[in-house]
Amino acid sequence: MSPDSATQLHLGRRQFLAGSAGGAGLLALASLFRQQQLLGAPGAPTSLAARPAPFPPRVRACIFIYLEGAPSQLDLFDPKPRLNELDGQPLPESFTAQVRFAFLQKETARLMGSPRVFRPYGASGIELSDLLPHLSQQVDNISLIRSMHTEAFNHHPGQLLLNTGSQMFGRPSMGSWLAYGLGSESENLPAYVVLTAGRGTSGGTSNWSSGFLPSNYAGVLFRNRGEPVLNLANPPGVTQELQAASIAGLAAFNGRRQARLGDPEIASRISAYELAFRMQSAAPELIDLSGETEATHAMYGLGRPEPELGNWRGGPKGCFEAFSRNCLLARRLVERGVRFVNLVHASWDHHSDLDRQLSLSAQMADQPVAALLADLKQRGLLDSTLVVWASEFGRTPLGENRKGYDKVTGRDHHPFAFSLWCAGGGIPGGQVIGETDEIGWHVTRDPVHVHDLQATCLHLFGIDHRQLTYRHQGRDFRLTDVGGKLVPQLLGTT
Repeated sequence: MSPDSATQLHLGRRQFLAGSAGGAGLLALASLFRQQQLLGAPGAPTSLAARPAPFPPRVRACIFIYLEGAPSQLDLFDPKPRLNELDGQPLPESFTAQVRFAFLQKETARLMGSPRVFRPYGASGIELSDLLPHLSQQVDNISLIRSMHTEAFNHHPGQLLLNTGSQMFGRPSMGSWLAYGLGSESENLPAYVVLTAGRGTSGGTSNWSSGFLPSNYAGVLFRNRGEPVLNLANPPGVTQELQAASIAGLAAFNGRRQARLGDPEIASRISAYELAFRMQSAAPELIDLSGETEATHAMYGLGRPEPELGNWRGGPKGCFEAFSRNCLLARRLVERGVRFVNLVHASWDHHSDLDRQLSLSAQMADQPVAALLADLKQRGLLDSTLVVWASEFGRTPLGENRKGYDKVTGRDHHPFAFSLWCAGGGIPGGQVIGETDEIGWHVTRDPVHVHDLQATCLHLFGIDHRQLTYRHQGRDFRLTDVGGKLVPQLLGTT
């Protein structure tokens, strides 16, 4: 049917009303059923209606800043004076004998110090690199974990483990688990939104997939300019009234199919159509930043000069502006009830030209991330919002001597010890959790595994990670697989 033809439009409406007179009623009934969790597999909620947490939560939203590729902790967060003293020396074979590297030739590798200058900041005296001048002003709000570790030493498995709790494809991401467990506080926006900048991750959508959970729990990819979600707007000639009638008709047909088959994915499809219709007005308003003050724009770095990027791994021209906009949009999303916001930037995979590449990446992220923390705090949102800066692993204390490279100017992948930080949600700020040895090779105190971080994040939302499960292929799955323990320092219990 051509929406520009008045005759065909009239006949289309008449045929619709004659053929599905109960469509609106069925839509309302289906919506009521979904709110009461009556559609879908037994015991498995399929709607995004808000659900109470099993125990009192500390947070209602999470902004998970995922910097793909592994920022060098040795050049940002974990100063190692002894590593600088040992620069150019080999490691004892006992360190590397059973270790696999992505590219590094361990037989001829040498330790590589950092040119960065670290100094203490804030009342807490946490030491950060000179590449983070803005974040250094927020150290008393963050909890820096220097003792992270993981099993994955290559990017895609590491990305999956961090974001979904497993190195295997097809598992739900943390945002999907939270949407499944708690639903959404927003009626007009998804529970889980993804904002990207840069070149894109090797894992792609597998990092924010719903896996075997119903598809309406997957992350929804938003754009920070133009049409927020591709194909969200109505085509020319299609009115809101006609669109509403179409959605009602689809809900009626899908509802009948759902009633007969009991397939939760059909209920997810109904929910997705309804949400898309409501988003047609909410999403454009969300990304319209004209109502924000000039001071807010400047704080996040919108409109700031972008340096000459050259062959920067972090992405094409415009990445600085895109990342700044994403940080501001993250605040606007949690204000509007979105449960989980993924800020994704790629790539921080600095196998060579580390000094220049990391400097550009840090320059891009430092100001807007620090502004996000300050903005959340001044608006009274930081206490109810968990902010996480994370990546899949760290970088080696050894310089990468990859074959075919004349100079050693970067670091290889290092899963045994790396750093990330958390803030907000009642987490005690101004603290450092864990330690690594004098060269940053191994964790020596208070190790924190990726599953421990995931377990603690769920706990802050009022969920026991051992109880949030979904039966699939005959067994109960969970985000933390068979591991995970709470990090007491993040909870303020030590």
